[in-house]
Amino acid sequence: MKTSHIFRTSLLLTCIACFSLSLQAQTNPANLKKHIQFLANDKMLGRETGKEGSGRAADYIEKHFKKYGLEPLGDKGYRQSFEAKITRVKVADSIRLSDNVLGFLDNDAPYTIVVGAHYDHLGKGTIGGSRDSVGVGQIHNGADDNASGVAGLLELARHYSSNNRKEAFNMLFIGFGAEELGLLGSKYFTENPTVALENIHWMLNMDMIGRYQEQNGLAIIGHGTSSAFPAIFEGVESTIRFFTSRDGSGGSDQTSFYKKNIPVLFFHTGGHNDYHKPGDDAEKIEYQAMEAILNLAAEVIDRSMEQPKMDFQWTN
Repeated sequence: MKTSHIFRTSLLLTCIACFSLSLQAQTNPANLKKHIQFLANDKMLGRETGKEGSGRAADYIEKHFKKYGLEPLGDKGYRQSFEAKITRVKVADSIRLSDNVLGFLDNDAPYTIVVGAHYDHLGKGTIGGSRDSVGVGQIHNGADDNASGVAGLLELARHYSSNNRKEAFNMLFIGFGAEELGLLGSKYFTENPTVALENIHWMLNMDMIGRYQEQNGLAIIGHGTSSAFPAIFEGVESTIRFFTSRDGSGGSDQTSFYKKNIPVLFFHTGGHNDYHKPGDDAEKIEYQAMEAILNLAAEVIDRSMEQPKMDFQWTN
């Protein structure tokens, strides 16, 4: 009886510890708010590629990758530097320096899942892309586009680095630079990969996941890029509405991976009146819905780890 009692007590304590670790690893809306309020603050001056605000955003991502114990997987530490050219408008300094920021969770696995989000935005709209001609010259904070995706990236990185289990796949978390100039960061990575492209299981991209609207739901684009996705999504439920779309290409960084024959998903809550305008601010973000979106993303990632190496399918 005494031995049995000790065993049950030990088992109970172990379960409590595991439950505590699980809670610690779940998505935290307070963290999401902290990340977005930092990245979309006026002091960041719209995170324009090649300017101080964009550099501070890259530093912020790197700081958290280090905090979460992710390994650097850039060319120099966590950074993969490249030149980005502004082509929409004429500016004196059209060639800018930018960085991808790469953090690697090494599970000693043969294949890797990539999770990405771009951290740059339009600055004050003078590099092109603003949808508010009157607002050019004002700070475009880009809270939804794409501080929301970066917040999601950092929370998933925290979750998988602190969930106290060794996954069946490695994970590579990437903050892409210069997306607004033509997907330049993701293009550079796929042309200069720091993990072999043939060893990438699939890629998840998050771009504008902060303005969920019940009537529109969450768009999950790329469902047709692997024959494995229907099985992965079978029976998946969420507190938010979502729908899947087959196409792999589109106006964000997953397109660069799709063009390299890599299965992709793109999470996106849709357009709104503040898109590429000065009004895209942190107080308009739907944090509760973001939490649900990231829980859904984690479930999809977990289910994908039950699959063998995923095949690729062209969708157009």
